[in-house]
Amino acid sequence: MVVKKRKSPKVEAVVLDEEKLHKLIASLSVGGGEDGVREVAQTLQSCLELTEPVQQIQLVIKAGSQLEALSEEPSDGALLESCLHTLSLVYTSLQAKNPLRRTIASALGSVPAWLQEQTVNSLSACLSDCLSNPTSEQYPHITDTITACLDGFALGERCINKLLPEVMQFLHKGLSEYLHQNSGLAGRHIAQAQLMYCCLATVKASMLVMQRSQETIGSSLQAEHTHTKLEDTLSSLLGCYTHILTDEEFIQSVQSTAGMAIVLLIRSAMGGGDEVASVVCSLLRGSAQGLDSAPRWLQQRCEGLCSSARPPGVSLYLCHGALAMLSWKGALPGPQWEQLLLLVPNTLLDLDVSIKESSTAMVVSRVLTLWSSAALDCLQGERQVCPPRLQQSLSGGSELQQRLLEHIYSHWEHPLDGVRHQTRALFRNLLLLHQHTCSSIFDPTEDSYITELTLSLLGLEWHMRGKYGSLSCLVELYGARHLLDVQPQLPVSLLGLMGDQNLAPYASDLLERLFVSHKAQLGSEVGAVDTTGSEAWMEVWHKTWVTPLLLVLCRAKLDQTTYILDYFLPKLLRCSPSSLTHMVQALQDTPPCSTGPSGSRGALGALMTCLRAARAQGVVPSSKEGLWGGLVPLSLLQQALVHKHDQVRMDALGLVCETLRSTEALTPQEMDLIRYFLPHNLNSQAPGVRQQTVSLLKKLLCRLKDSALLLQKRMSQERDPAKRDADQHTLHQYEEFLRWLCVSLLEVLLPGASFSKCLMALQLLCLLGELFTFSSDSGVFALGEVVTSAHAQNVLYSVASNFLEVKQLASTLLRQLPPSAVGLQVPERMRRVLQAALDLSTSTKPFDSVSAAHLLHLLLPQPHLTEALLHCAQQQGLPFHPPSPLPNASEAVILELNTLSVVQLLLCCLQSEVPRAEASLLQAAASYPLYGRAHCITAVLQPLNFETLIQTEQWRCVVSELIAVCYRMSDVVSPVVQSSSPEGLIPMDTDSETSAGLQRILQEIQPRDSNDFFTSARELDTHTGDDQTQTTHTPSLNTGGEGYRVTAQMVLVCCWRSMKEVAMLLGQLCQSLPLHCADDTHAGLITEEQVEGVGLYFRQQLLQSRHRGAFELAYVGFVRLTEMLCRSGSPALQQLPARWLSEVLEEVKSSDPSSKLCATRRSAGIPFYIQALLSSEPKLSSCSLLKLTMRELIALAMPSTNRTTDSSTVPQVHALNILRALYRDTRLGENIIPFVSDGMQAAVLGFTSPVWAVRNSSTLLFSTLITRIFGVKKGKDEHSKKNRMTGREFFTRFPALYPFLLTQLEAAAGTVESDSGQVKLHPSLFLLLLVLSRLYPSPMDGSSSPLGLAPFMPFIIRCGRSAVYRTREMAARALVPFVLVTQVPSTVHTLLQELPAEPGPTTQHNHIHGTLLQVVFLLRSYQTDSHRPLPAGNGITRGLRQRMWLASRQNGCAVTRAAFLDVLVCLCGTKISILNDSEVSDLRQDALSVIMASDLVPSSPPLGPGSTQCLLCLAQVALSASVEIPELWGGPQLKSQLLQCLLKAPQYEVRELALEGVLRRLQEEEEDEEDEEERGHQWLDQTTLSNLTSLALHETHPQCLAKVLSVLCVLSTTTELPWSDGVKMLSQEELLLHLLALAQNSTHSVELHCAALTLVSRLVVQLVSSNPQGASAVACLGQWGALVCACCSEEQPVEVKLMAAKVLVNCTATVLTSSHLPLGLTTTVSLWRSLFTLLQDEDEDVRDSACDFICNVPASLLSTDVTGASVCPPVALDAGVGLLCRLFELWGQVPAGALALTEWLLGDEEANYEAVAEEASSLDDEDFLFEKGGLNLWAEPVQWVKLLHRHVHSLLLGFRQTQAPGVPGQDQVHQIQTLSTQAQAQALSSQNALDSLPALPQFCLTMEHARLLLRLQRATLALEVLDKLR
Repeated sequence: MVVKKRKSPKVEAVVLDEEKLHKLIASLSVGGGEDGVREVAQTLQSCLELTEPVQQIQLVIKAGSQLEALSEEPSDGALLESCLHTLSLVYTSLQAKNPLRRTIASALGSVPAWLQEQTVNSLSACLSDCLSNPTSEQYPHITDTITACLDGFALGERCINKLLPEVMQFLHKGLSEYLHQNSGLAGRHIAQAQLMYCCLATVKASMLVMQRSQETIGSSLQAEHTHTKLEDTLSSLLGCYTHILTDEEFIQSVQSTAGMAIVLLIRSAMGGGDEVASVVCSLLRGSAQGLDSAPRWLQQRCEGLCSSARPPGVSLYLCHGALAMLSWKGALPGPQWEQLLLLVPNTLLDLDVSIKESSTAMVVSRVLTLWSSAALDCLQGERQVCPPRLQQSLSGGSELQQRLLEHIYSHWEHPLDGVRHQTRALFRNLLLLHQHTCSSIFDPTEDSYITELTLSLLGLEWHMRGKYGSLSCLVELYGARHLLDVQPQLPVSLLGLMGDQNLAPYASDLLERLFVSHKAQLGSEVGAVDTTGSEAWMEVWHKTWVTPLLLVLCRAKLDQTTYILDYFLPKLLRCSPSSLTHMVQALQDTPPCSTGPSGSRGALGALMTCLRAARAQGVVPSSKEGLWGGLVPLSLLQQALVHKHDQVRMDALGLVCETLRSTEALTPQEMDLIRYFLPHNLNSQAPGVRQQTVSLLKKLLCRLKDSALLLQKRMSQERDPAKRDADQHTLHQYEEFLRWLCVSLLEVLLPGASFSKCLMALQLLCLLGELFTFSSDSGVFALGEVVTSAHAQNVLYSVASNFLEVKQLASTLLRQLPPSAVGLQVPERMRRVLQAALDLSTSTKPFDSVSAAHLLHLLLPQPHLTEALLHCAQQQGLPFHPPSPLPNASEAVILELNTLSVVQLLLCCLQSEVPRAEASLLQAAASYPLYGRAHCITAVLQPLNFETLIQTEQWRCVVSELIAVCYRMSDVVSPVVQSSSPEGLIPMDTDSETSAGLQRILQEIQPRDSNDFFTSARELDTHTGDDQTQTTHTPSLNTGGEGYRVTAQMVLVCCWRSMKEVAMLLGQLCQSLPLHCADDTHAGLITEEQVEGVGLYFRQQLLQSRHRGAFELAYVGFVRLTEMLCRSGSPALQQLPARWLSEVLEEVKSSDPSSKLCATRRSAGIPFYIQALLSSEPKLSSCSLLKLTMRELIALAMPSTNRTTDSSTVPQVHALNILRALYRDTRLGENIIPFVSDGMQAAVLGFTSPVWAVRNSSTLLFSTLITRIFGVKKGKDEHSKKNRMTGREFFTRFPALYPFLLTQLEAAAGTVESDSGQVKLHPSLFLLLLVLSRLYPSPMDGSSSPLGLAPFMPFIIRCGRSAVYRTREMAARALVPFVLVTQVPSTVHTLLQELPAEPGPTTQHNHIHGTLLQVVFLLRSYQTDSHRPLPAGNGITRGLRQRMWLASRQNGCAVTRAAFLDVLVCLCGTKISILNDSEVSDLRQDALSVIMASDLVPSSPPLGPGSTQCLLCLAQVALSASVEIPELWGGPQLKSQLLQCLLKAPQYEVRELALEGVLRRLQEEEEDEEDEEERGHQWLDQTTLSNLTSLALHETHPQCLAKVLSVLCVLSTTTELPWSDGVKMLSQEELLLHLLALAQNSTHSVELHCAALTLVSRLVVQLVSSNPQGASAVACLGQWGALVCACCSEEQPVEVKLMAAKVLVNCTATVLTSSHLPLGLTTTVSLWRSLFTLLQDEDEDVRDSACDFICNVPASLLSTDVTGASVCPPVALDAGVGLLCRLFELWGQVPAGALALTEWLLGDEEANYEAVAEEASSLDDEDFLFEKGGLNLWAEPVQWVKLLHRHVHSLLLGFRQTQAPGVPGQDQVHQIQTLSTQAQAQALSSQNALDSLPALPQFCLTMEHARLLLRLQRATLALEVLDKLR
């Protein structure tokens, strides 16, 4: 837990005006008087003369003790009076939180008793002076003083009592003043917020005064004379409170406090009797009855509160006041109190439906919880008898409890955490209330209410988060046993939910409550005496909680178990540490290499997970007794550290790194394990894994640092030399480890290293820099010594990476490395880096400008940067005059001057480039796009602290020039981004004449773009010359001979990025520069006029830009500006957002086709502009701007009868688009929720518009609202209950939608009757059904719910009659949620009765189809939700059998036949049917007779529309009977006949469905029979097998062919297949040739290609394993090898590569590692090469799949450090190359093998290198600005080359040692010669190319430089190997 450091209050000295101070000092320096008093006076005099606050405090304390010591009344009272007056005056003049004030209060409070009255008089006099004539500025201070007097200061309280009328009058005056001021502060949020704070303080002060002066108020109100001054004051105060309560401009906290103040005032005026409760009841009801008992003045004021027009919040805050300000403890004073207690919840529940704001919902929930606590207080008092009415109302099952439960069910999923938390607290209190009212029942099973509640909660869906908290409350109050008895499978169910990120925290909390409670219950039952029993009960506990956990950990998919480790396992181990031994024992009993299902962690992974959690909890013993107490062998841990699965590796690493004590020493084994882990795990593609690795290693390094400090401390104190040496040795080991780590990471950062490896290495190096240091002198571990200059250069070149994170980290690391290694202080190097940065800032590649900014950042702290800048400026001929450097300047000053110089230079560059861009934008886009310079300026300004600048004048000039340049830049590029079609503005022409035409277009369109979307198209005037042929050569446009080509893409990028950078720069200037006001002496840098000018600029850009990139980024800058406006001290600036907002809304209202606002592109930047203005409004304010805007926009968005013209649709479209943006804006948060209902109505009604643009915008708005209401899609299934809401919750949150949706649905349903045969489609019907299908009934809903879903049902059922198929389907889907599970049987029966019992002339097939769809959807939902059969006597079977004609040929409509068959499949086609056995068997017999008489068996011509669908439904029934569950349908002969009919069906869809069914059954059998020896597929007879093989040879449809080949692939492993082409049986070779030809010719269909090659490969493996020697005679094996290799190349689809990986893995044992070389050396080596290619593939799944080859390698061939378990790709690659080298030795082919590996080393891609280079040079780099090409971001050719070289080197070394020297063969000599020549040529050309690159090519030609370096390295290493071969 992080403890927040408390802010110490600021001590300030006493500040009094001169005159007062002199008077006080004079009054204290009067001579005479007693010694004691004189001492006090002298002390106070010294105190006043000092200005140091701490000394003043000490002197006041001294004076206090001197006052306390005064023994008797002194003779000289004047001096004592002066002393007391001085203290009182200082007390009342000090600020609220000054500690000096508390010290004075303490001093005054400690005066002797005889002096107290005098002290009170003195303090009262001072306070009275303050109260008598205050100015409005003094109000807050005086209010604070009043509060301070009542804050633990007894004499202060007496003063307030004494001055009570004056104090109350002052508070009333202050409050009235604030109420008056509030009306004039609209739009000034900061001032408004301060005023609200003052209001709150005053109301609180008045309450405090009333609470402390109860008796005084009571006695003065009951005084003899009838009317008192206090009465008037209280009456006026009550008026102020009422004003606050009824004025919605006030924020909730002030209103809530006012509500409490009203109740407190009533209590103070009337005492605590029954009359108070009566008056409060009247106020809550809003009726004047019951006010009679109140005094007249109070009655009059209360009547004002009882008006019917009061806002709904009034009752809410009064309820809060009643609960907080009245005492509810113990017995209630009278029946009115009882009535009030029951009235409060009813009032709140009535409010529940009418409130819209989420914040108010929060208050309602909080007040309800407060009420439940108050009710508990009433019942928990002394043993008084609870009134029967109260007892009845508060017990479970009462009407009030039901209503409260309904509130809980509709709010437990609320988006606000606070509401959910309060709901849970309320539920717990309701259970406690029930317990108190029914205290006689102890056993929950005997309590029918609790039993029913438990069952209904457990019956709810698990995705409802509120369910978990409620169950936790039941566990807390009734124990876990109660729930486990009801649902024994609860632990397993909850563990299954731990895979869901949203539910895991809730499930784990409930699990913790359960297992802790269960353990306690079991333990208490057994008792502490019986020790044998203790073991037995622990065994029961383990069986309940630990066994399911281990099963899930071993077998579930990894991503489903992440949260078990995070949330559940640590809690379980904390509860029972001894369970670890049980876990480890259980997991180690499982064989260590056994893995679970694919994608799970297996036993090894589960073991690591448990140990990791245990060690982090401190459960595992310390590391002194060997490795974690010898719990786990080292080899097992090493295996886990390089496991294939990321999470297993992370758990193993966590086990090494995480400990409970941060100072636990690192053991040598742990350091060795990290050395083993790191090289293989740096290149991780998954961001999550990288993050975890860095986080865990950080823990390790922190531990190393802390334990090193401890060791040093121990060494300094240790006397024993042996122990000291041991500690010294450990420190030395630490240092060695850190140095190894540092060097390993730095050596990774080579050119060509992968992004993930660079990122990880840089992150870890930055960590080392943070925790230790790279300087070479200080600290224990000086790591600076190991950083060489070459290392530092590689880090510097990483700044040029294309990845922003790498740039950022490299830049950070360079600041930590020793400056001597980086070498930027060397003038020549500094110049070169600076020049590189300036060159990069004009690159046309956007990421280069980021590199430039980072380089400039690195140069800024260098003292001699100005000289380098001057040198660069002179070279470019720029008029640059940097500020002169100051002697002995501090670092901050150097940074400021350097920043100023860099900004001035970049500004000079921009000022020279902008005029050239104005002359030719095309040339600028190609040669010096402006955005790079602007980006660098923004970046350079960011780290500067503008509050402490010294060159203020120069900065002001720079700022003015920057703003001017920004405007000019914007003017150059805005014509493009503001044109109506920016993306297509510039044609891809390079003809210079056309370019001139383009310039004219740019000039032409600038001022005139508007909503008429270029009604008069402008064309290029191209007949100015004779020859108009377009040339592709590079024209030269007066650029001093420099040729360039410019594309539309480049111009557009230049323009929108320039706009972006201008926006970011202007936003940065406004946000970070101090404001310069004309009347202000403060050294500001930017004026109010400049800020307003920037605002107007943004307004123009946002309202007129058409390019999304441009206006989205202008928005970012504008948001910075609006935030600054709100915070600025200038009233004029604070009011700008409100003014701009009203202007833009007026413009939107009046917009028409001639307006400049963009009505297409979703209104372009207008929504962004309004969003920025609204989000600047403080969240805790009254949000008046938001409310005003939403009201105006909704009014515009609603369709209106008098708005049908074009001029009215444009505002409507704008309003819909703006609303969409506002509903999507997360920063407006819950403040937007009150307007959701209106927005939904506007969207639905927008669909009725005849204008397409309105309908389109309505669609977008509707989609946004669905996401806003139901949350972001939480799963792939659109209709899953996770994306839905109960009807009660929906309509409680949006009550206005209930009548709206109902009336709309009624209107829409009235149009769907299709009897007339005409299609009438209501525009909003689809939307209505879509919303309704997202709701579902809560099983907790009361039957009499006012917002029930029942009224919707008849209309939805009627929609099923629509003539539109999609509408019928939507209606069926929407009906399901509205029918409770218990009502499904009766609803289905009713629907079936509507179907005709026989065909007739009036049959309406649309009606029949809609009804059948509704039946199908209802039955399916019943199957998934109910898990129990339909109740007996449901009549469904009878109803179906009576209407069986609908499935037969009697029914001529194929669509309705299909729907009826779907119903049959639903009821008969599953193993466990929801009908009883006799009914389902009758139904199956009827279905079979239908099928035998159908079109499927005697294949007949199709039926017409829907025939295919009908045949597929028939086939589905047949498939169930013949393949899926034939044993339940009876008649084996029939089954075979049906399957043959399906396989021979003429329709390919039917054949495909049948084959899918067969394949599914075979795969299920394969999974079920994994452990059994005997396998066979008895249900497939010989006829079916020959049908399948025949189909494989003759099928023409690719999908069917792929499916049948997949089926045969599964069968070929266990069954001998009869391959016959109808004439003769095929031989193995003929079959292979046929299938190979099929595989080669089917590359167009990935599925077919994969299936064919998989089957061929199965057959090849069988062939080779049956006859290894003779296999080489089969000619087509080489062909197969080539085909497999082709499938492994980089450009193949992922599915093909995955298939190739599986093929290679399966043939590892028989083909790749066979000692007989069945495929010959060349093919085998090429297959190995393909495997290595897959191991370096960019796709993680492909790499992981290829890794599995290790598992199939014979154990004798594996090296000792690699086990046959799953390993990660880098380890598999290394092991694979090593294995291949051993195989060369085994095959006796070492020289040939070494040559093959040398060819790999040299790289075969070099052969066509020259051709590629030539082609590349002919294309300009900028032609394809965003083309990535086929980049593999994971593979690292540099590391691959090193690995190959290492293995070849050791292979040749071993060969030379074992073999006698001999002469290589003639072929080999020739091959060596050829390769040597090739390698030498490659080395030479690469070196020449490297030499010809410009200076610092690592920045400007990064990719090219890395590629040439790699070529050179390949050639060099190959030459070295060839020399050894010679």
